[in-house]
Amino acid sequence: MEQQILFLGAGKMATALAMGMVKNGFAPGMIRAFDVSASAATAFSQQTGVVAGDAETDILSRDCTTIIIAVKPQQLESALSGKASLFRNKLVISIAAGVTLKKLEGLTGSSRVVRVMPNTPALIGAGMSAYSITGVVTASDVVLTERILAATGRFCRVEEKLMNAVTGVSGSGPAYVFEFIQALADGGVSAGLPDEIALELATQTVLGAAQLVIKSGLSPNELREQVTSPGGTTLAALETLNTYGFRKTVVTAVLAAAARSAELGETNN
Repeated sequence: MEQQILFLGAGKMATALAMGMVKNGFAPGMIRAFDVSASAATAFSQQTGVVAGDAETDILSRDCTTIIIAVKPQQLESALSGKASLFRNKLVISIAAGVTLKKLEGLTGSSRVVRVMPNTPALIGAGMSAYSITGVVTASDVVLTERILAATGRFCRVEEKLMNAVTGVSGSGPAYVFEFIQALADGGVSAGLPDEIALELATQTVLGAAQLVIKSGLSPNELREQVTSPGGTTLAALETLNTYGFRKTVVTAVLAAAARSAELGETNN
């Protein structure tokens, strides 16, 4: 049977995944989406070119081979209620934050389950996703999962016990970067720059620095040392960051997000 992929939930992340998939070789006819919200289904369809709707008899009655669960964790049980037959012998890929593989198996009745932690840059094809799998997920299931995730950026596979740490680094990480960009721009404004120029300088600097880490093959520590001269401006700034515990603060923030992820996981599971 040709791959037929159903999105259960048609919000922003589902839309980003579907858009990326269509741009990267998935035929729109291979994909469809269901959402209880008619407006969400309509927006999904308009942005992706994929058939979407809010009528269960229309969307959910058709055969599919893979189901991507893209609903909020707190809505998961109600969204899956009464749909056990839908998941039978299907590959299930979930992007519901904090919901464990065991919980997903119990709710769907499927043993072929993939748990994914994406992040918001997936909306522009620059996402970072991590995934973990149950023991019976097949090699072809993994290939399909990675093809889907590659459509919105980069991905890696981790043991499920590391998913809270993933949340702390990449799941919540974009917010830390946004905060840093704003702070960097605010510093520029305090030093006399106009708002727009300060923000442009800060944004492009962060983008360029991230790309340099990826493309140079050097570690962030090595690259930092290359631009830090004795008695120079960069050293003066870094010493100030160290005085205020910049690195320790970021590490502590990651740990706080990971701990909260674990707490929410216990609530949802």
